[in-house]
Amino acid sequence: MEVDDVDAVYERATSMGCTIECELTDEPWGVRRFFLLDPAGKLLSILAHKD
Repeated sequence: MEVDDVDAVYERATSMGCTIECELTDEPWGVRRFFLLDPAGKLLSILAHKD
C-alpha cells in the first residue's frame, strides 16, 4: 500500500499497538517501507517512494 508519509503511518501503527513484522527500512530500489499484520492477519507492505 503506497502512502504519502510512511514515517507518519509507521508512528501511528506503532502507537496503536499494531504488529510490525519488518521495521521501517530504506530499500536500495528507492522505497521506504515496513510490513505489518492487519487485524485479519494479512501481511501488508506499507511504502512510500523516496525523493
